[in-house]
Amino acid sequence: MRAGKLALGGGGALIVLLVAMLFGVDPRALLEQIPVDQTGMSTQQAPQGRSAEENELAEFVSVVLATTEDVWHQQFGEMGRTYEEPTLVLFTDQVQSACGMAGAAVGPFYCPGDRQVYIDLGFYDLLRRRLGAPGDFAQAYVIAHEVGHHVQNLLGISDQVHEARGRMSARDYNALSVRLELQADFLAGLWAHHAQRMERILEPGDIEEALGAASAIGDDRLQMQAEGRVVPDAFTHGTSEQRVRWFRRGFETGDIREGDTFAATRL
Repeated sequence: MRAGKLALGGGGALIVLLVAMLFGVDPRALLEQIPVDQTGMSTQQAPQGRSAEENELAEFVSVVLATTEDVWHQQFGEMGRTYEEPTLVLFTDQVQSACGMAGAAVGPFYCPGDRQVYIDLGFYDLLRRRLGAPGDFAQAYVIAHEVGHHVQNLLGISDQVHEARGRMSARDYNALSVRLELQADFLAGLWAHHAQRMERILEPGDIEEALGAASAIGDDRLQMQAEGRVVPDAFTHGTSEQRVRWFRRGFETGDIREGDTFAATRL
């Protein structure tokens, strides 16, 4: 590529499940449960406290976020609405948000309570080394997924899902959570479609990188890595195949009307 409410997670929340083997637990509740080392680095590192590699990554994240703003301003305008940009927060080790204190194990996440996208600069190294999903567009996909949660928040979709939580079993709510997360994957694909049309951001292999990242953080793949078995009732984000399919659908259609995962009979 060319250069409080409960939190909504992307790949980072699934890393918590992989490391802690907490399958079956709603990842949006983990932010309040994960212990944080209070002796760590500052929660929101100033640029002068970052390494050269972190500064380069921070610049890349900012560029990607700018392209999401261009796309979503256009999309909301076509819907007769005004897009409100989220705030980007870069952190290492730990961060305080309106959704609570989060340790680095949570990775990137979106907090509806303060409308901020939180990006852990160390997550991308884990994505590359531990999960086998290298490449800058794999990183861009994660950012676009979290911005997708912001879009869902602005459209009122997140509130509808969260309000349903007390009216259903954990199993049914997990199934609803999967649909919310797959829609964020669709919105990430839709961003890639329109960013390419508007700004020609893609290079050969970029979409394959994004699809590789989507596949790497599927519930089934992470469960197999952690426990050696797959537990569909504990899914919260969708299988690798589902995440790839919905990202691809967003990228290929570029039509937000095609992303109603809640009405889909086949995920």
